[in-house]
Amino acid sequence: MAFLDHVLQAPAYGWQDGEGSLVKPRNSQIFKEFFNRLNVFKTRKNWLPFFNWLRILCLAPFFLLFIFKFFTPLLLLYGFLYSMIIMGTHGTVWLHRYCTHGAYKFRNKFWRFFTQNLTINAIPEETYVISHHVHHAKSDQPGDPYNAQGGFLYCFLADVNHQPIAKDLTESDYGRVKKLMAHTGVRANNYRQYQRWGSYANPWRTVLSWVLNWGFWYLVFYLIGGNALACTLFGAAGFWAVGVRTFNYEGHGKGKDKRRDGVDFNRKDQSVNQIWPGLVAGEWHNNHHLYPKSARSGFKAYQVDMAWYYIRLMNRLGAVISYRDDKKQFKEKYL
Repeated sequence: MAFLDHVLQAPAYGWQDGEGSLVKPRNSQIFKEFFNRLNVFKTRKNWLPFFNWLRILCLAPFFLLFIFKFFTPLLLLYGFLYSMIIMGTHGTVWLHRYCTHGAYKFRNKFWRFFTQNLTINAIPEETYVISHHVHHAKSDQPGDPYNAQGGFLYCFLADVNHQPIAKDLTESDYGRVKKLMAHTGVRANNYRQYQRWGSYANPWRTVLSWVLNWGFWYLVFYLIGGNALACTLFGAAGFWAVGVRTFNYEGHGKGKDKRRDGVDFNRKDQSVNQIWPGLVAGEWHNNHHLYPKSARSGFKAYQVDMAWYYIRLMNRLGAVISYRDDKKQFKEKYL
């Protein structure tokens, strides 16, 4: 089997049936798999999916405090801007274009650390990066961890059901996982630690990083606007962390072919360019699937790309030393 065929932990219902078609599990099967994989009492190797959703639950009280105690139209605006634009753009800049595709390079570790922690920490690099490589290799095919043809829940709960790395990788294959993650700065478990914890990331270092990140940003927001602003922006981060789990279902046409001539030029999968994710986060998804290693995906005049603007700014400041921009190739080939 090719490495990307087995690097992810297959769900109990499997990726494909005997005829090679996508298995479309019932909602009951998806929920059963979800809660089974959150069970840290069953095996410590479930710690990362459990931790992912624990963070979501920890953000929920901030959101409720904003709604029922601190709500004002101005704070709603701040929350909207933080959730939709700042968190969304950061996810594209850090997790998508850098951690997964290496579309640009930092001058040094300081600027990498700076960009990594530019917002409230909500999604672990390991969960995103490895599975996203598989997504591109198997887009809209069986084995795609968030295949939109599997349905909404198939995508929404994919971080638990489909995205974790396999727990029985050989030392050689685990070494390939480490190579895919090495540039992110997330310190790797050695192979023996991987066998114990079932993950690339170490739980103690992950928890410490989370506590320090949240502590720093709560203090900053509190000093600027008190508990009201801090709760608003932490609640907004929680809203984004839940909402982003719907993106690939929408970004691949909800399992249907919704590509449009003159807009969606990539025809190898069902990814589509959507106005809202494009404008607020630079996520022109069909363009991205066309040129996945490009630091820019907003190729047409109206395609605002906030993530690209950040990368270019960092380049002019000297923090980013190189990047790949495929806009010229896109224009020559498709326009």
